[in-house]
Amino acid sequence: MTTSYLDILSILMKVFVAFGAGFVLRRMDKIQPGADRSLMTLAVNFMYPCYIAHVVLQSDALNRPENLVGAPVAGFALLAGGFAVAWLIARLLRMGRPQPASTFIFTSALPNYGYLPIPIIQALYGKDTTGVLFVHNIGLELTMWSLGIYILCGERSWRRILNVPFFAILSALLLKVLHAGEHMPTWTLDSLEFLGRGAIPLSLILAGATLADAMKEDVLRDWRNSIVGCAVKLVLLPPLVILGAKWAPCSLELKRVLVVQAAMPCAMVPILLARFYRADSPTATRIVLGTTLIGLFTIPLWLQLGAKFVGLQ
Repeated sequence: MTTSYLDILSILMKVFVAFGAGFVLRRMDKIQPGADRSLMTLAVNFMYPCYIAHVVLQSDALNRPENLVGAPVAGFALLAGGFAVAWLIARLLRMGRPQPASTFIFTSALPNYGYLPIPIIQALYGKDTTGVLFVHNIGLELTMWSLGIYILCGERSWRRILNVPFFAILSALLLKVLHAGEHMPTWTLDSLEFLGRGAIPLSLILAGATLADAMKEDVLRDWRNSIVGCAVKLVLLPPLVILGAKWAPCSLELKRVLVVQAAMPCAMVPILLARFYRADSPTATRIVLGTTLIGLFTIPLWLQLGAKFVGLQ
């Protein structure tokens, strides 16, 4: 990857523009909360699976067994290792237990693995690496819904991995193994791409609206734990993941995925899950907001440093 800092920043800007648009439109009451459920269902359960199918069927990297096996394993290792590091920091700082320590660990370790890295990987590396990202996310989501939810609230919710995008990945992989994409008419793949491309901007807009709702809580009161969370996610974890990408016996595409994941801010989903499981929602919101805003400047830096160190350039 020879892209400059400003080139990477320009890729990020379109993502943050969509995200910011959702935030502003919610504040202006142009996107009503009552519409969120139907719009998110459209994006996640229809448009996103179309995009997954299009990318997976055209990803030559998924013809190799090492990506089919290694990518989910890497997703598990990435998140489980992040939980371990965040847990150690929470113990060293003697954070209150179970809260806010549990929310801090869960939020600080969970990278944005969906709608932010997808356009970045697509722009920098193309469909092959994007397909590996989808398979990598299987291992990450399995870890989040099992170990992650157990850390957050003491429950086990691994069955939630059995969602439409999960089955879309498995179905597309099955079609890939059967070489079905080679026999599909061009208009089928073109239609999947056409329908799927709207999933990312729509989901980013809704994520911005969700953050606008979360900001109504008392999130500006105490930033101490949140500053530490930002440091864990944006300073401590990236070099550890990049070192893993450097020395792990994995494919070039998976190394690219790991470098991009190393640079990511926290995912948005901890805000929703902290509310659902009655954890410390303000802490989750502060950490997500802080890493997202700071990430606009740190993501290009880590992408460049990681690509150079791992040898992706």
